[in-house]
Amino acid sequence: MAIQPVGRASTALPLSLLSACTFLACEVVEAAEKPKYIRPPFAAFSSQMHDPLLGGGKYEKPVWNLHDMLKLPDWLSMSVEQRTRYETFDNAFKASGSGGDQQIALQTAFWLEANLGKLRAGAEFVDARALLSDKDSDLNTTHADNADFIQGYLNWAEQNLFYSGIGADATAGRQTLNIGSRRLVARNALRNTINSFTGVKLRVTDYSQWAFTGFVTMPVLRFPDKEKAILAETHEFDEEDTHTWFSGGFLELYDLLWGINAEAYLYHLDEGDSIRNPTRNRRYFTPGMRFYLKPAKAKLDFELEAIGQLGTVRKTTANSDGKDLDHAAWYEHVSLGYTLDVPWSPRFGLDYDYASGDEDPNDNLDQRFDTLYGARRFEFGPTGIYGAFARSNINTPGYGIGISPRSDVQMSVRHRYFWLASDTDSWTTAGLRDKTGKSGGDIGHQLELTARWDFNSSLNFEAAWAHLFKGAFAQHAPSAPAEGDVDYFYLQSQLRF
Repeated sequence: MAIQPVGRASTALPLSLLSACTFLACEVVEAAEKPKYIRPPFAAFSSQMHDPLLGGGKYEKPVWNLHDMLKLPDWLSMSVEQRTRYETFDNAFKASGSGGDQQIALQTAFWLEANLGKLRAGAEFVDARALLSDKDSDLNTTHADNADFIQGYLNWAEQNLFYSGIGADATAGRQTLNIGSRRLVARNALRNTINSFTGVKLRVTDYSQWAFTGFVTMPVLRFPDKEKAILAETHEFDEEDTHTWFSGGFLELYDLLWGINAEAYLYHLDEGDSIRNPTRNRRYFTPGMRFYLKPAKAKLDFELEAIGQLGTVRKTTANSDGKDLDHAAWYEHVSLGYTLDVPWSPRFGLDYDYASGDEDPNDNLDQRFDTLYGARRFEFGPTGIYGAFARSNINTPGYGIGISPRSDVQMSVRHRYFWLASDTDSWTTAGLRDKTGKSGGDIGHQLELTARWDFNSSLNFEAAWAHLFKGAFAQHAPSAPAEGDVDYFYLQSQLRF
């Protein structure tokens, strides 16, 4: 049910009628059809569960929950989520690597929000640790962030602004961002640590017609950021990167034709150096658009996203490197799927992704696509201590099938081939590059199996296995490990209450 404009009355309306319109507007908003619940996602998303404009949660309420156990008032929301994941791989694929590795990734999140009518105040505390790691584990801030606040915000929301049927809300403070396809701006799901930003976000929506989101933020830097301190579990509070600004505008248009939805957006990153965070001084404008049709039984679904990227960047983070390179890159995603209206609801899908790479390492032009603050697990396989592929210098077709044998079980099989978009640029996640291009561009192909069982809405278990069949580039590029194919496995549980 779409929310229609209510109370477009002139100032000549009697007070009693205006009061009636106000009451009716509230009733229409509250009676709006709530979104269908979906299973909780793979990682802590408590802060995403309550939407101040739609008036309900996106995710199912945990059957075991602190709010009911502690008999908290309706205006106070609280939750704790704990995820434990064991992950391991046998052979190295990164430059100069050898052998395998293992890790126990622990993530605990505590979220609290007070709903004071049109005002909300919330905070989220996350403790992310990487056990079983050692000096050869190549630890960084994607693996651990001990005991810190990733959110602390104030939110104002009006579901029916000036009785127009338009909803608006504004959030100020430290917050996570999860926008559009999540390829450029995302709250991380499988990764053990979560991106957050400090600034202001404004959202305006006509509910069933369109929505606009605009934001101006500073990225939050996670500390400590040195491997020795991370291994020692040294505590240090995260800090805003006051020398970097990330902003953007994002427009969504719903149900344009035949149920197709559209998005258009522009992001701007203006990155500067600081004493603790030397950068490549990325100054990018990233425009893009996306069209998609959601999966449904006995119907085709599709997604098409095209992204450009223009600006300047430096070749290195060195203080002595003061030369800006012109940056011009692009990315394309195409997918097509079909869901059968039979038991297990199998969905067959075809995918293709292309992210440009740098064609000439000796010129003054950088052409490697930068995924900014996006997530990649949903597209290119597990991240964690594996994370073999990113949205940069790749040319990758793939296919897969997902099934649901029971309402509480989800399983999928995916297979993708990977080539370098430019043979002279890097396989970025592996740190391998042959500037001559003589090693070719065949990275290999990856087979992935994933299964998840939701014991109930508070507890789920998940397992995944990925096998990387190494291609010629992965075997023969300079500094490539002289080891065989890679097997990666993880098993995790998640408890939310």
